[in-house]
Amino acid sequence: MAGLTAAAVAAVCFLAYQASANAPADLAAKPRTPGTSVPSISPSGGPKQPAKDPLAVPAASGSGERVVYSLADRRVWLVDAKGKATRTFTVMPSTVDPAPGAYSVTSRSGSVRGSDGVQIEHVVRFATAQDVAIGFSAAVDGSTPSPDPARKTGGIRMKRADGDALWTFASIGAKVVVVA
Repeated sequence: MAGLTAAAVAAVCFLAYQASANAPADLAAKPRTPGTSVPSISPSGGPKQPAKDPLAVPAASGSGERVVYSLADRRVWLVDAKGKATRTFTVMPSTVDPAPGAYSVTSRSGSVRGSDGVQIEHVVRFATAQDVAIGFSAAVDGSTPSPDPARKTGGIRMKRADGDALWTFASIGAKVVVVA
């Protein structure tokens, strides 16, 4: 049973990596080819619903400049004052999730050791849940492994380039919106 679980987790991580590798770092970049939508048919014979755009900022995430973190999508958006995403990227969530809602960045650390023992950088903390500090960070070695489910951790990990962008964007007091 443990082998099947490990294989499933590895497959999900691989697919998440593939998806994040294909997402543009800058959403202002124009696509290479113009996209046209052709209606398709679902297996039941009815029209298929259009797929959700993973790059679109969640509608229920407020307004103005903010960091948006979607628990379900495992994705972060950096949103400018006009409500347009300037960058989006996937993340590896921690074992303790913040409740959906609006928060502010409360503290930042340039470089520390994470609760899992990994050296991390650009830590941006914004919440506390179950007596665990919740924040974004990037591992110095560039890894984004799944957290140990037996440990209570609050580090939401991302690639180093994404961590650099978030660090620059989210200073103390910056708005962070968590959506389900």
